[in-house]
Amino acid sequence: MNEKMPQWGDLALFLAVAREGGLSPAARITGRSAATLGRRMREMERALGRELFVRHDRGYALTAQGRELLAELSEVEARMIRLTADHSATALPLVKVSAGTWTALALINVFDTLIGQPADVRLRFIATESTLDFSRREAAIGFRNRRPQEEFLAGRKLSSVEFAPYARSDAPDRWIKVIADTPSARWLDKMVGADAACEVTSPRLSLDLALAGQGIALLPTFVGDQCPELERAGDPVAELTHDRWIVTHQDDRHLPEVRRTIDRLCAALDKRRL
Repeated sequence: MNEKMPQWGDLALFLAVAREGGLSPAARITGRSAATLGRRMREMERALGRELFVRHDRGYALTAQGRELLAELSEVEARMIRLTADHSATALPLVKVSAGTWTALALINVFDTLIGQPADVRLRFIATESTLDFSRREAAIGFRNRRPQEEFLAGRKLSSVEFAPYARSDAPDRWIKVIADTPSARWLDKMVGADAACEVTSPRLSLDLALAGQGIALLPTFVGDQCPELERAGDPVAELTHDRWIVTHQDDRHLPEVRRTIDRLCAALDKRRL
């Protein structure tokens, strides 16, 4: 019996299962039940004459044929996105860039170099200390402090990041403590504990207070060194030095506006040693 060849809707379901690594997580993003997805994947395998998945208790792993199909469909998906995008003169392609407080602040200061002259992209900065879900396109480009582990993410290593204490020359000898779930905030909590005279819930506020001469802020050197009002109040904290990676979805990196933005971000960060 001839099986009906899969339509794009079926192929899109395959992409979801392949990227999520199982039926249950794919069900959450597609709105289809796990049972329906399982049946559709079996039907697709029969129709294509390919074994696409190795099914086990932990989920669905792609076979070699499954990986080939994923690569083929990812290219088709990227072309479809480009073809269906609004190319009117007034609609610039949107690129969402996720970054932590400090990287976002540094990028805003070089904004003109990122959008092109004349502007050929619309950038949306998402300043967050949380890790966004690239599989759900919460962001197109992001920054992380380690190599991406997800198979669907592509990454490029940037310069390392160092943290050091900064203060005005006339500032009192007291730390400005940041209440946040970040390595630098946890280091401060360990060092200062409950003895801090000033606490803030936003990392950016610690910079503002340091600029106002109210104490010592723990800042990335690429931020603190750019503030002429501030001086280093000590050496970099070795245990807080970490790598920085720029990441994007394997599919999105083929989009021209994403490719351009990544190249501009890397050039700006390298030129200014941010």
